[in-house]
Amino acid sequence: MVKKAASTYRCAECGFEVAKWVGRCPECQAWGTIEQRGDTRPPIARVAAGAPSAPARPISDVDIETSRARQTGVSELDRVLGGGLVPGVVVLLAGEPGVGKSTLLLEVAYQWAAMGTGAALYVTGEESAGQVRLRAERTGNVHGDMYLAAESDLSSILGHVDDVKPGLLIVDSVQTMSSPQVEGAPGGVTQVRAVAAGLVALAKERGLPVVLVGHVTKDGSVAGPRVLEHLVDVVLQFEGDRHSTLRLVRGVKNRFGAADEIGCFELRDDGIIGVPDPSGLFLNRHTEAVPGTAVTVTVEGKRPLLCEVQALVGRSHLNQPRRAVSGLDSARVSMVLAVLEKRGGVLLGDKDVYTATVGGMKVTEPAVDLAAALAVASAFSDEALSPRLVAIGEVGLAGEVRRVTGVGRRLAEAVRLGFTHALVPTDPGPLPDGIKALEVGDLASAVHAVKYVPS
Repeated sequence: MVKKAASTYRCAECGFEVAKWVGRCPECQAWGTIEQRGDTRPPIARVAAGAPSAPARPISDVDIETSRARQTGVSELDRVLGGGLVPGVVVLLAGEPGVGKSTLLLEVAYQWAAMGTGAALYVTGEESAGQVRLRAERTGNVHGDMYLAAESDLSSILGHVDDVKPGLLIVDSVQTMSSPQVEGAPGGVTQVRAVAAGLVALAKERGLPVVLVGHVTKDGSVAGPRVLEHLVDVVLQFEGDRHSTLRLVRGVKNRFGAADEIGCFELRDDGIIGVPDPSGLFLNRHTEAVPGTAVTVTVEGKRPLLCEVQALVGRSHLNQPRRAVSGLDSARVSMVLAVLEKRGGVLLGDKDVYTATVGGMKVTEPAVDLAAALAVASAFSDEALSPRLVAIGEVGLAGEVRRVTGVGRRLAEAVRLGFTHALVPTDPGPLPDGIKALEVGDLASAVHAVKYVPS
């Protein structure tokens, strides 16, 4: 009797193995990625020593000049990248359709060519070369060292690289490209993995910076196999609301710099420009104090940003009062509301509560808790807070106001923009001159202290 060969089922995205086929991977939660594979595991064998490709050298003898980052000419993007593009780096820029990815990369290609650091090759698989040229004319990004190619075949891209010999390669997008050596439709798991691996090998072999455009799924994550994010060196998330001109480039992964930096841009009809001082975009300058508003200072990477939190509290006509959140973490807001009712004496059980940030900013760090609580308390009592007050602190379940990192750096930004008073946790550390800090240990004390801040 011939023994039947064992088979396994493996996820095409994360490689997780299961005993039988399932529709959803238990590890990465991706749908339709489980594939049957025969038992092809080779027997364990001893590996013979081989000749190294290059002798090992002391780390002090390794030349680092060839790995220095080169500026792209777009300062806000360079901030997120950690100084610029390192030779051989592969960057994945992901974002929703229409958010402005192609417009940003046309600006990068133009600035790269204008600086004389080499030609920039822009390969598009979604549009024709004429369509890209029209956009470049509209935004003023036309240069003699910019080259366009409308291709969707990986081998053709490699041929263009051999002909042009660019200093920068942009591929828009990786989901539209295909490799002739691999079966499957463009955008499929197998094709995306093969194309990305081929472009990564090209970048490393020639020291060529490569920027890949990636699509996103409905939940905002990068589309395609998860291995795509592991293959590249840098993953950037391009965020923005279609109803707002503000755009944020957020670092998700960066092998050559900080992975939590953000760059701010403004998308206009004539192109995209960097916003080096974006704090004013997230504040509403009221002619007089308005109940239900509070200002805090968040930190994105190394950059402090002032953010205004707004709240509206009204009598509910529903059996289940409504809780609506925009720009904040809904779970943290629900926790803050519960603490505010239990520890601060603000009764919200029969009230509809709406909370939001200004300017489309998304804030998830705990330092915004105190400002959110004070905004809700102000809306509940219909008493406005001082427009010169900022509130910084994390709120715990026991009602305590906890310390957060970088209080001094946050308050320095508040002083620069004209704020004179601040509510901070106890023992905040060294603080800048020009602002009066009121230390509060719990939420009830904070709600009481704001009444004595002059407006």
